[in-house]
Amino acid sequence: MVLQCCEKTERDTRLEKVKYHPCFSREAHHRYGRVHMPVAPVCNIQCRYCVRKFDCANESRPGVTSRVLSPDLALQRVRAVTGRDERVTVVGIAGPGDPLANRSTFEFMGLVKRDFPELSLCLSTNGLLLSDYVDELVELGLKTITVTINALDPKTAGKIYAWVKYDGKSFRGAEAAELLIGKQWQGLRAAVAAGLAVKVNTICLPGINEEEIPYIAEKAGEMGATIMNIMSLIPQGEFSNIQKPGIHEITRLRHACMPHLPMLMHCRQCRADATGLLGEDKDMETEALLAKIGDEYLDMV
Repeated sequence: MVLQCCEKTERDTRLEKVKYHPCFSREAHHRYGRVHMPVAPVCNIQCRYCVRKFDCANESRPGVTSRVLSPDLALQRVRAVTGRDERVTVVGIAGPGDPLANRSTFEFMGLVKRDFPELSLCLSTNGLLLSDYVDELVELGLKTITVTINALDPKTAGKIYAWVKYDGKSFRGAEAAELLIGKQWQGLRAAVAAGLAVKVNTICLPGINEEEIPYIAEKAGEMGATIMNIMSLIPQGEFSNIQKPGIHEITRLRHACMPHLPMLMHCRQCRADATGLLGEDKDMETEALLAKIGDEYLDMV
């Protein structure tokens, strides 16, 4: 009982730290905004449900961006966006690839820490490299992180991921699945130990991983994760023929996971270049701003 109380207190403390973060707090997402910076084009795994080749102004899904920005250009965008909207308090890096597979991520974070120390830095990762870079991330001022974990069983992971690249080598099949799962949990543990608030994202893939999701929540909760976000599959890529899970299935899973972790209920599965309040992104306005900044940037170089 004492251990449970201590764990609850520690989680409450972490939730208190993210009460102004719109991607962690339901109360905050109506009042505070975020800007996602697409500075990370390279990815080190291939999810079978992920397609990053196409962009449409009307699409809102992870991996989508109208353009990839250099760290310097991204910093200009931060300056322009925060100058026009004081509700933006968080700078996030969510792709379009895996942020930790790109040195541009770390360069950009350093620039934000230097010029905008009042803004919170956040990033989303598949977790493969998290334990390798957690100390550097903390040094750069990171306070919150999202780790996508879709499987516990390597057999399940093998159905979800086509390949994994790590330490200059490519892995497939069971070897890739075991490597990724091991590194994800190692990274989550290291992030919690470093004092980061960790959100676990899990995509519900009907017929593939839905039965494992409560066990993912249980293990993540035991390791000290702060909150969990269960999302519906967006059918595309190799999974384009799989039926998207309905709200009743997602609700059932959330209730099954609630004993282990608080559930995030307001996720919008945002683009890698999303800006503003959740659900109120001004994509066309952002594009016009990007075009203007881009022209000025080209003039400078």
